Amino acid sequence: MFFYEQQRFNKQTAFELFYFISLTKRLAMKSILSLFTIATLFTCNTLYAQHSLTKLWETDSALKVPESVLFDKENKVLYVANIDGKDPWAKDGNGSVGKVGLDGKIIATDWVAGLNAPKGMGIYKGKLYVADVTELVVIDLKSASIDKKIPVAGAEGLNDVSVGSDGVVWVSDSKGKKIYKVENGNATVYLENLKGPNGVLMRGKDFYILDNGGAYKVNSDKSLTMLADGMEGGTDGIENVTGNDFLVSCWQGAIWYVDAKGQKTLLLDTKQQSKNTADIGFDAATKTVYVPTFWRNSIVAYKVN
Repeated sequence: MFFYEQQRFNKQTAFELFYFISLTKRLAMKSILSLFTIATLFTCNTLYAQHSLTKLWETDSALKVPESVLFDKENKVLYVANIDGKDPWAKDGNGSVGKVGLDGKIIATDWVAGLNAPKGMGIYKGKLYVADVTELVVIDLKSASIDKKIPVAGAEGLNDVSVGSDGVVWVSDSKGKKIYKVENGNATVYLENLKGPNGVLMRGKDFYILDNGGAYKVNSDKSLTMLADGMEGGTDGIENVTGNDFLVSCWQGAIWYVDAKGQKTLLLDTKQQSKNTADIGFDAATKTVYVPTFWRNSIVAYKVN
């Protein structure tokens, strides 16, 4: 009898122990799955966090068809290329470079006059280099006067400018479908047979261009590696945000964020408002992008989130 009761007790105890272990395993598994789900959601949110823009200010409309804006870190000011005319490529002498404060107040609409249809700009050692149809205009920042004009033989429609740390100027020719390299006052063709080049950016030893809806890195052998494409509406300006992330503007009214993996996010779409987003400027320290609205005659500042 004792043996039977002991055997029955042992079986019951074993069953209860088995049930307890099974229940414990199920609870543990649920906890692990819950933690895994939370971790996965957190990772996905981190990896695919959407960037956005927050509007900070907009100038009044006293500018004159602003095509490009450039942030001057040293002088803490913005320079604006005013085409001032209905023909963006006219050699009419009406163009100028304006000056705008970082608070959005226009300091001078025609800070330096005597240009034709100025567009992209770059700074090097106190000089402002401005693409102006078929020549590169060099402006002395201290005297606010034109220092010289560098003719670019064969150019048809110079557009964007980027100056390297070595003083070499890179300028796109959208009409001629070329990229020029200007060194010591001499311009030579660097790339040709492109589709519609515009934005150029020399960052350290890395050179980037925009061409017909795509962003590319130019390799040492002059071949192109695509970063992203499908950005229709006239790819215009390119700026480095951080690491290998970039902002790309499209003239018709769009700004894209292109990350290091080539994934792009549409941050701004103003096409329905007929509000252009031409050649942008960028302050990397404050993550502020400055957008010229072309026919709307203003500059809009946005915080990049």
